[in-house]
Amino acid sequence: MDIFCKECQIPLCSKCSTSKEHYRHTFGDLEEIYAEKYKCQQSEFAKIQRYFLPTTQSLKKDIKRDVTEIKNIMESIRTSMKGEAESLKNLLDEVTLENMEHTYTIEKSLLKVLESQETTYDDYIAYLERMTDEFQKHLSFTNKKLLFSKTLKIETIPETTKPALPVFIKSQFNKKYVTTLLGRVYVQESKQRRRNFKPIEEIFTPLKSTEKHLNQSKEKSDIIQTLSLSNSVTKVREYSVPGVHCALHVSVDKSGKLWVSDGSGNLVQTDQEGNLLQKIQTSDKDEGNHTATQDGDLIYTDRDKKSIYIITPDKKVTEIIKTKDWRPGSVHSSRINGDILVGMDTDEEAKVTRYSKAGKEIQNIQWNNEGQELYSEPDYITENINGDICTSDYGKDSLVVVNKSGQHRFSYTGQGSVFRPWGICTDVLGHILVGERSVHLLDQDGRFLTFIVSSQQEFEHLVCVCVDDENNLYVGQLANSSVSVYKYLK
Repeated sequence: MDIFCKECQIPLCSKCSTSKEHYRHTFGDLEEIYAEKYKCQQSEFAKIQRYFLPTTQSLKKDIKRDVTEIKNIMESIRTSMKGEAESLKNLLDEVTLENMEHTYTIEKSLLKVLESQETTYDDYIAYLERMTDEFQKHLSFTNKKLLFSKTLKIETIPETTKPALPVFIKSQFNKKYVTTLLGRVYVQESKQRRRNFKPIEEIFTPLKSTEKHLNQSKEKSDIIQTLSLSNSVTKVREYSVPGVHCALHVSVDKSGKLWVSDGSGNLVQTDQEGNLLQKIQTSDKDEGNHTATQDGDLIYTDRDKKSIYIITPDKKVTEIIKTKDWRPGSVHSSRINGDILVGMDTDEEAKVTRYSKAGKEIQNIQWNNEGQELYSEPDYITENINGDICTSDYGKDSLVVVNKSGQHRFSYTGQGSVFRPWGICTDVLGHILVGERSVHLLDQDGRFLTFIVSSQQEFEHLVCVCVDDENNLYVGQLANSSVSVYKYLK
């Protein structure tokens, strides 16, 4: 079927298009219509990957920040409440103490008045007793003075005032009054606001970007379809890398510059003429501890510091990941999504961890379906075009391959003799290349295809392999600082 009937909205073959059912109908090229529909769908799909998903994830992070902020605010409010209640308690204790002291003062004052009144009456009683004696003298029959003396007058009883009794006036308070004193928590609904995010029009022009992406994908696909293994391997270049005594690992960045590390922790960058551009000292010795990213940066590990760093083209070095108790060794920057794959170990165990570009831990791969350890020494690591994670494990004498979900797919143990895998990489056809005394070439299911580069002398141990964007194979040696470049695809 290569024709589309626009009237009936169905695909047809050329023969059916001439039938009477489609007489005088308008037809279109099915391939062109499909390509147009595919482009539109790709455009919509790109919106998910480049706008809707990142924006939603950003909003989710915003919510998490709000959760943390609200928890902190509420804890602060609870602390303030306790402080207010404690202050009120202290004030209550202080006022109560003052009131108690005031009662003692009033009591003392009233008792003093009553004591004074009691003294007055004591004095008056004493006066009455004296008067009684005087009257008895005057009333005696033997006392002749009675006839000539004045009549005795008795003084009136002194007046005193009965004190007013103290009264305690209770305060009129209730729970509402106490709540008013201590304050109340409430949510300001009027201050709620919508979460802000950029509209899709500001950051996404779907048609142009999708067309560009489709064109690039089509060009790359066209190139891949024409590639195949060459009958012979051709050496096209050789570098003598300054600043290292051997080439244990090679990374090639997007500009064609080389990064090479040796067994003493030296990590150097050279241009295509072999000139030294920069040099970094790390604590990693015998592993694939660096990887070039699609953005032109370099990521490298430091085992002693248990850290992973990134170097930008302007030579700025930034720590992006702390691996805590794990010693990071091998590292690879995914060409599929930019994730960072890290092989790491402790004294007892080993694993592969996937991080996002921002350094967030996403996945840990450590055990197979039977609960057995997958890794012993994950020294070199890479990712294949199908998402498989390929790791050369010197401790297990094998190449360990798991799928992107972490399920064990296969292990490759060489071709008969003892297999000591070192560097590892993959190419655009999904081949897996493993450096040993020779470069083993496997398909993506682990089937051995051929040796494409072999050692000519016993001491020339080929340890690292790397394929650049032009499908050139870089091979480094343990014996010296030479890096050779080969063509093996045609």
